[in-house]
Amino acid sequence: MNAADYDQWYRSGHGQWIGERETALIRGCLSPRSGESLLDVGCGTGFFTRALGASIDGLVVGADIDADWLAYARDQDRTGACYERADARALPHADKAVDLVTAITVLDFIDEDAAAVAEMVRVARRRVVIGVLNRNSLLWCQKGWDGGRGGYAGARWYTPADARRLFEGLPVARIRVQTAIVLPGGGRFARWLERHWPAWLPCGGVILLSADCRRD
Repeated sequence: MNAADYDQWYRSGHGQWIGERETALIRGCLSPRSGESLLDVGCGTGFFTRALGASIDGLVVGADIDADWLAYARDQDRTGACYERADARALPHADKAVDLVTAITVLDFIDEDAAAVAEMVRVARRRVVIGVLNRNSLLWCQKGWDGGRGGYAGARWYTPADARRLFEGLPVARIRVQTAIVLPGGGRFARWLERHWPAWLPCGGVILLSADCRRD
């Protein structure tokens, strides 16, 4: 799948709803303060970089290893975000260089996921928010089994316990876990259910984790 086709999905009816729902939850996890900076690791087409950057008044940077997708992200951006080519497992930033770091459905496609999380924690001053695909979900039943299909081909799927272990041994505190997108179809009932379903129940298609970075 190329960058334009991938990004077009977020303009479909259910894709737009899912993108908006996830963005709102990620923004809530980040709780950005005035002037804070954000690094979006594995930004791909820049969808979440743009969506989050629209409400962050500090420096926003999208990082990805794929030069073609970065070029697409730059071309689409109207928020003033910057883009850089970088490997999530070796980020080109000093320790505590940015306030907030995100990585949304990126670790699912990185072999050394623990190394990538360690890098994100290293460069973050205040908070890291990670989104991964949930093995205990209807979405996995539809798209993930037997190696995955479409954009999910080859993805790693986590349980909430697996996801929490990504922060083991790292200098973080207050790890919080929630899930979202219980019914991925995006119909009227799915949207109603999403508003009423408790986020702490572990069966949404996406797991969102946030952790505060310790200053010591």
